[in-house]
Amino acid sequence: MSSADKKQVLIFTLLTAVLLAAAAALSLWRTGEEVVPAASPAAVPASAGNWGLSFPTEGEAPVGNASQADLANYDAYYLGDTGQKVIYLTFDCGYENGYTEKILDALKKHHAPAAFFVVGHMIESAPDIVRRMAAEGHVVGNHTFHHPDMSAISQQDAFQEELDSLAELYRQTTGKPLSRFYRPPQGKYSEENLKQAQALGYKTVFWSLAYVDWNTDSQPTAEQAYAKLLPRIHDGAVVLLHSTSRTNAEILDELLTKWEEMGYAFRSLEDLPEAV
Repeated sequence: MSSADKKQVLIFTLLTAVLLAAAAALSLWRTGEEVVPAASPAAVPASAGNWGLSFPTEGEAPVGNASQADLANYDAYYLGDTGQKVIYLTFDCGYENGYTEKILDALKKHHAPAAFFVVGHMIESAPDIVRRMAAEGHVVGNHTFHHPDMSAISQQDAFQEELDSLAELYRQTTGKPLSRFYRPPQGKYSEENLKQAQALGYKTVFWSLAYVDWNTDSQPTAEQAYAKLLPRIHDGAVVLLHSTSRTNAEILDELLTKWEEMGYAFRSLEDLPEAV
């Protein structure tokens, strides 16, 4: 065999090896994709994590990164009563920038109860608005005083201080006790956090529907909001919206009307089914 022939055989052998390796890798990747779904309910993570959702089927309850059954062990929720066409409206309130009262106006027009998860700055900077939330029958929940990453707090006394200081400020401002509903800032949590909140008598509330409404410098259009919030609504939905969103303030009246036309009614977190 000439040197040229040997060279051609070597090149052919190398190319064959590369192609076989690529085929094997592709086969392994596809097998992994088939065996492990993109998202499936799992046990509550012991380590810190972020709350997340996937929507396999629009119009049906999404899959959380922990199942409702597992969350129930800690008096935690991401879904309400999935046997009824009801929606639980919740708003995260980090600060006031001029939109919360318009949101309250829309809720009042539709006789829709909601929950507002507030932080210390919201109560300190907009006490009249917080008092209005309470006066109009809405749940005011605990979003911590300083809005830290609570999954990084492992000591019960430090965890309790964040919640207790917010509850005391609310009591001083409104003369009423704060509702025992807690939402982890940024959706960051761990199994230990759920235990800590439960030990303090709180129900932890995640969500089953949200969209990117929090960036005040890049607000979605009404059409973009509807494209996320209408097809993905489902029975027992716990909806997370931000009170700092201009879009939310502008569309809420019409959004509530659209959901009502779809046959939905609005319920308070106080009406959540018992965790079982």
